[in-house]
Amino acid sequence: MDIFQAIILAIIEGITEFLPISSTGHMIIASSAMGIESENFTKTYTVMIQFGAILSVFALYWKRLVQSLDIYFKLGLAFIPTAILGFLLNDWIDNLLESPLTVAISLILGGIVLIFVDKWFKQPEKEPDYFHLSDINAVKIGLFQSISMIPGISRSASSIIGGMIVGLTRKQAAEFSFLLAIPTMFAASSYKLYKYLKWVHKNQFLLSSADLTNLIVGNLVAFVVAIIAIKAFINWLTKYGFKWFGVYRILLGVIILMFLWIRK
Repeated sequence: MDIFQAIILAIIEGITEFLPISSTGHMIIASSAMGIESENFTKTYTVMIQFGAILSVFALYWKRLVQSLDIYFKLGLAFIPTAILGFLLNDWIDNLLESPLTVAISLILGGIVLIFVDKWFKQPEKEPDYFHLSDINAVKIGLFQSISMIPGISRSASSIIGGMIVGLTRKQAAEFSFLLAIPTMFAASSYKLYKYLKWVHKNQFLLSSADLTNLIVGNLVAFVVAIIAIKAFINWLTKYGFKWFGVYRILLGVIILMFLWIRK
C-alpha cells in the first residue's frame, strides 16, 4: 500500500463511516479495486484508521458527552447486543461473508429499505431527546445495530432506523448513532488490532516506516473528512431524509454485481 492508496481509503472511511451506505462495504470494494485486499497490512490499516473517525465524534459532540452521565448508561445498554453477537460471530462473518458479492446484495437490500423508511416512520411532532430513552429502547437500538455485522448493511443505517422505530426523529436517531459508534467502533477496532498483533508476534512481522506513515496520515485524513461528512449528513438528513442514500446503494450494488459477472 502506497501513500496515495492510504489516503484514498482514509477519505472513503471518513465519508462512509457515519453515512447509511456501509463503510465496510466501500472499504472492501476500494481495496479490491486497487488490488491491495490480499496484503497483510490492508485489513489492519482499514481497522486502525477508524480511530481517527471515532475522534471526530468526540470533537463534534463532546458537550453532549459531558452534559449528563445518563448518556453513558444508555450507550452501554445499546452496545451490549453488538458486543455479545460480535464476540460470538465475528470470526465466522469475517471468514464466510466478507466478499464483494455479499456487499452488493446487502447494499441493494438496504437501499430498498432506505427508499421507503421515511414513509414508514413519521417524524414526531415534538422532538424527543435521546437522553430520555428508556432502557429497553436503548437495547432495541443496539439489536438493530448488530445487524450491521453483515458486510454492506451499514452500522449507521441500522442504528438510525432502530432509533426511529423507538420514536426518535431522524436527527436525534443519527446523533445517537454517532455516539453509539464510539464504544462499538472502539471495541471492534481494538479486538481486530489485538488479533493482528498476535499474528505479528507469531510471524515476527514488523510494520515498516512507510506503514507507520500511512497510519498517521490515514487517521488524520479520516478525522478531518469524518467531521465534514457528519455535519453534511445531519443537514441533508433533516431536509431530505434517506431516499437518495437508498438510490445510491442500489445503483452501487447493481454496478458491483455487473462487474463481478463480467469478471467471470
